[in-house]
Amino acid sequence: MGNRFQMNDRFAQGAQYIGGRLRPGTSGRTQDIVNPATGETVHTYELAGTADVDAAVAAAREAFPGWAGATPGERSDALHRFASVLAERSQELAEAETVQCGKPIKLSTEFDVPGTVDNTAFFAGAARHLQGQSAGEYSGDHTSYVRREPIGTVGSIAPWNYPLQMAAWKILPAIASGNTIVLKPAEITPLTSLMFAEAAAEAGVPDGVVNIISGAGKDAGEHLVGHRDIAMTSFTGSTAIGKRVAEIATATVKRLHLELGGKAPFVVFDDADVEAAAHGAVAGSLINSGQDCTAATRAYVQRPLYDAFVSAVADLMASVRLGDPFDPGTDLGPLVSHLQRDRVAGFVERARAYATVVTGGEAPGAELKDGAYYRPTLITGASQDSEIVQSEIFGPVLVVLPFDTDDEGIALANDTPYGLAASAWSRDVYRAGRATREIKAGCVWVNDHIPIISEMPHGGYKSSGFGKDMSSYSFEEYTQVKHVMYDNTAVVRKDWHRTIFGDRP
Repeated sequence: MGNRFQMNDRFAQGAQYIGGRLRPGTSGRTQDIVNPATGETVHTYELAGTADVDAAVAAAREAFPGWAGATPGERSDALHRFASVLAERSQELAEAETVQCGKPIKLSTEFDVPGTVDNTAFFAGAARHLQGQSAGEYSGDHTSYVRREPIGTVGSIAPWNYPLQMAAWKILPAIASGNTIVLKPAEITPLTSLMFAEAAAEAGVPDGVVNIISGAGKDAGEHLVGHRDIAMTSFTGSTAIGKRVAEIATATVKRLHLELGGKAPFVVFDDADVEAAAHGAVAGSLINSGQDCTAATRAYVQRPLYDAFVSAVADLMASVRLGDPFDPGTDLGPLVSHLQRDRVAGFVERARAYATVVTGGEAPGAELKDGAYYRPTLITGASQDSEIVQSEIFGPVLVVLPFDTDDEGIALANDTPYGLAASAWSRDVYRAGRATREIKAGCVWVNDHIPIISEMPHGGYKSSGFGKDMSSYSFEEYTQVKHVMYDNTAVVRKDWHRTIFGDRP
């Protein structure tokens, strides 16, 4: 296995992007970037410290008046150019994503990069449609209208599972609506976030509008969230860390957007196409090696189809090809790190005490032994209240449980703290419609699982957070609504002044 993307020269100036240029961090501590397919350290950089965060925030604040004052058309034009630059750099972006994450190159080239280009093009158009309510005379004596204004400087934190797409989801709605931003990617996967910022600059987005801080969460991340000059925080990551982010943000009364964990149910009713459901479950549970907060993680199958579904899923999982992420024939790459691989393995090993591992449940040997690989794993026989059913695993593991009645299936689907995504499988439009209404999740697919599109919002219920990424709905997170009211009468003494002056002339 080799690295197609050589980063030492590419990021020789450092892994912090502040005010339009790369520079080294100042924390005095270094971070290795490890290729999870081989265990090889491919780059080492100096982490950001609090001084770097301060410098990035200062650069963003300096750029804010000019960018916020640009017309929607000017911002739109810059974002259209941005999409073109990203498309031109698509191969380099895909290779960098595969090296740092271990995801198969076919996933990087067919999903991550084109999805990011499309998202950028979408926000280029959406930037011209940031409108408030039309003017109207609601009191009779006044004309009111609503302005939608940028919040200011945004401080966002993105996870390691989809570094490029998550950078886009954070940066694009923020800058399309006139804000500036400081983004902290995960310190183990900062490369494509840095490349995204460089592409923005090449497209004509002014220096300081987009800044990247590559640092650890405990110092750089917490300092960014708590910074007095940050007006809003958007965080994607685990629910546990999301609670800490909320605690810090609340102390400084910031606008807060959280996209947190998931434990997506996959509900198969007894009239479903079992072959389609089995294919959907395997693809939906294994995408990105299961490191996806919307991944299908717990399948509930109505009893008449249960045995056939389990058998079909086991056969399909056994056919999935693990291998070199740069081999176009590889279906499943490693997890992002050996630490994450061991965490997933721990869930499965503990589950052996109360459930059955039908297939998988181990790390492969031979030529893959040095990588953070884990075989696709199917588990049955677990109880609804067990750890393997209730906790987010974030790996290639699917648990299957039976149910009898439709009421029971929907109740089980809702029976975790999470509510990010779900799917329902049925040929009956009324049955499927009931599931979409009653399952508590931000997205419910019918007879499919995973597809996302730029025009539609992404966000959760319950412990999966609040607020929306993507789509025009995301502008609700990144803009302030201001009511402006004009008097139309030119009368000195208004009727309501009687509350102060009474009957006096």
